[in-house]
Amino acid sequence: MRRTASPISLVVLGLGVFLLVLAPMLAWYVEPRAAVNPIDIDTTAVYTGTGSVFDLEQVKTVTDQKITVTQRVRGDVADSERSGAAVWDVVTSVDTDKSLPAADPHDALLFEPHRWVSDRRTNKPVHCCQEKPYFEGEAYLKFPFDVQKRAYRWWDNTLGAPVTLNYRGVKKVRGYEGYRFTGTVAATKVGSRQVPGTIVGEPQRPQVLAEEWYANHGVELVVDQATGRVIYAQTGPRRTLRAPGADKDAVVLLDSRKIAFTTETQKEAVRQAERDSAQLRAVGRTVPVGAAVAGFVLAAVGAVLVVRGRRHPDSSETSQQTLTT
Repeated sequence: MRRTASPISLVVLGLGVFLLVLAPMLAWYVEPRAAVNPIDIDTTAVYTGTGSVFDLEQVKTVTDQKITVTQRVRGDVADSERSGAAVWDVVTSVDTDKSLPAADPHDALLFEPHRWVSDRRTNKPVHCCQEKPYFEGEAYLKFPFDVQKRAYRWWDNTLGAPVTLNYRGVKKVRGYEGYRFTGTVAATKVGSRQVPGTIVGEPQRPQVLAEEWYANHGVELVVDQATGRVIYAQTGPRRTLRAPGADKDAVVLLDSRKIAFTTETQKEAVRQAERDSAQLRAVGRTVPVGAAVAGFVLAAVGAVLVVRGRRHPDSSETSQQTLTT
């Protein structure tokens, strides 16, 4: 008897081999290329809290004010495609109830536009495309993909330098678990501004180039492990003015122990983190494992069918049957 493989057995064997080859490609080739910072991002994060602010109309610091921080992030798709990096334009405004809603964002207590340019895979700063200011560190608007249980250098835009945030375990935000990182900023001189001398305790001088100081009572970020997306953020900024060369604050511009993501911002951040993490898991784990298992089974079945083949009588057997007859 001669044996020949049936078309079905060859198809089953081929499909099994294909799935076995596809599984590692998805895990080792496709998944790392799927884990990239988007270039068409358009998100808004809102923080709220209470604290002290300097009222320009009253020319003094007032306490127990509601403070709202709004951060809008938009991707510049054209510049991103030209550079190969993620180019994001970021506008941050700080408002009290007096300036919300504001017809002109420049009426805000603080208004800061800047541009963040990062490597789409590593999240490290890329210094191109009119980046402003010059960034350093490992994290700012987000953390790198596949966040590790270690300290990260987080860029503090007000300080103008990276701050070390230490890993503090896991924390759930709206039922979704992330890695928690915390840190503080000691009082640091960050610039100077010209103000009337009376503001900083020097009434005899009409104008003074006062020193601007910044500190942070505490930064807390909860980050999705897979995507590096920040699902909860809390900050405690303190900005003050000092007379030139003085070692004590003369006036408080902004001081709050806690300004944090609103409930709606948390919900949206968690929703996006769940979606993006699920996609990465599917490409990097679920689908490859399923493909490997299915491929192994199909390849085994196909191999058995090919080995067994279909029995066909050869010419000698046909002749013998004829003689017998």
